[in-house]
Amino acid sequence: MTLSSDTVPIDMSVAPGPRGSRQLPRRTAGDTVRTVVRGFGQLLVTVGLVLLLFVVYELYVTDWMSGRQQHALADDLRNEWTDPATVNAPAGTAGAAEPAIGAGVAFMRIPRLGDDWNRAVVQGTDQEELSQGPGHYVGTAMPGQPGNVGIAGHRVGRGSPFLDLDKLRPGDAIVVETADSWFTYRVLGDPATGNFKSDPSGIPGQEIVPPTNVDVISPTPDQPESAAVSGSYLTITTCHPKYSARQRLVVHAKLDGAALSKAKAPDGPPALSGR
Repeated sequence: MTLSSDTVPIDMSVAPGPRGSRQLPRRTAGDTVRTVVRGFGQLLVTVGLVLLLFVVYELYVTDWMSGRQQHALADDLRNEWTDPATVNAPAGTAGAAEPAIGAGVAFMRIPRLGDDWNRAVVQGTDQEELSQGPGHYVGTAMPGQPGNVGIAGHRVGRGSPFLDLDKLRPGDAIVVETADSWFTYRVLGDPATGNFKSDPSGIPGQEIVPPTNVDVISPTPDQPESAAVSGSYLTITTCHPKYSARQRLVVHAKLDGAALSKAKAPDGPPALSGR
């Protein structure tokens, strides 16, 4: 005898119900736990994928986008410097005026971070400006002027210009190029011992501060904004630690000697060669 296509085998494990009806197996506590664990596992996988995509975006996509913006900023600044119709007071002179927000300010090179480390600096430190490259704090000194040239930049993502800022050591050069001059700043501290805190000026070459500490970009670093100017400084700020904005890593440097004319040294100062 064969079963017809609409004949249903009887599951003897299911208790019989009323005539003509069938009952589903009872759910146990173990079934509920397995369902919850399975759902939680799927949630973790989904969250992990979202986080992975976010990391890829922050580390690679934003770097690529910022690289294009940095290249455009550098081209615009070079073209501005070679355009005879452009009339601006050279940076470092008494009549120098701050550029408009989003405009190029100068080029900055840090040999310690690599022979090819060269970034165009944009005016302004909001996210729109910092996505193009290091930004000049509005209101701080221009390159070569007395006071403090304040520069901010991302540590990770958006080009990651200051990813390895913590590798700088006392005496390291930070070279700034303007339309007609080169300026060499040296990281403060004792080059012989590597101690950032033993500079004669009393200003540390490197420090870690909360984001609310704005005195690091005062005309004399770590002094009130109203304090007298005691020299020509350059201060770089970036996030610390890496992948966090909880604190700020700060590097202070001081102008080393007078401006060097680009007419006399078109390839830059000796500091670019490690001297």
